[in-house]
Amino acid sequence: MQPDLEIVEVRGDESFTAWAHGYPYRTVRWHFHPEYEIQLIVETRGVYFVGDHVGHFEPGNLVLMGPDLPHNWISDVPAGQSVERRGIVIQFPAGLAKNMAATFPEFERIAPLLAESGSGLLFPAETAAAAKPLMESLLEARGLRRVILLLSLLELLADSQDRQRLASPAFRPDPKAFMSHAINNVLAHIAANLGDDLREPMLAELVGQSPSAFSRAFRKHTGQSFVRYVNRLRISRACELLTSSEKPVLDVCMDVGFNNVSNFNRQFLLHKRMPPTKFRNFHRMQAAASRAASPP
Repeated sequence: MQPDLEIVEVRGDESFTAWAHGYPYRTVRWHFHPEYEIQLIVETRGVYFVGDHVGHFEPGNLVLMGPDLPHNWISDVPAGQSVERRGIVIQFPAGLAKNMAATFPEFERIAPLLAESGSGLLFPAETAAAAKPLMESLLEARGLRRVILLLSLLELLADSQDRQRLASPAFRPDPKAFMSHAINNVLAHIAANLGDDLREPMLAELVGQSPSAFSRAFRKHTGQSFVRYVNRLRISRACELLTSSEKPVLDVCMDVGFNNVSNFNRQFLLHKRMPPTKFRNFHRMQAAASRAASPP
């Protein structure tokens, strides 16, 4: 079975994501993404799949996965029941690691760890116990503190001598083949054309499905409706533009695909709990405070 593509949303003022989720959850499926991922299970037991590896997990299961490596964790939770926080996830782009290695010679120490992660790496209980407070702190950290914690976490993993490779040497992720899945093609099309007029019937036609079949497949794949998914992606892109450019709010609105400011403001308020202008000013104040607190 081909894995689904997960679109990892990174905020405009951040370089990687740190988040926690429960079970069941929309990303709990056989999937892949071009980012590195560190996952720590804090509750439940079950079966997990990394590449062609199948294993059993319990709290303290800590795994690092390289880009495009398919994976899934399935918890033994009775139907109808749920868990509020099953695990903590850190995802960072391959480009971030590459840029750090090019800038800081000291980062070379992390290179073997990242190279091995292409097969998935399972870490011993002692490493997981030491990683847990770092990962929990990352959930709340802001600004430069996030980068410091990520580097500390990677240093800890690099120093772990008893890490275990999971997928066999014969397993080679093939993202081009993965992308042959119809919905994966749709997600890639949405991400590449976010500023265009995206309509569900048009994309259903693109993959040769009826609108109703496409709607069901899209919701099953992403855990949300087409409209909600596109709006979330557009608001995420808007946040990036608001914090990294001086573009007027109206231009940002149009650039990310909203055709009127009222709808943009309404969706922004729904997702971020503040208007776009307030969001931009808030992040400007945070950046100024961070610079003022930094030593000369």
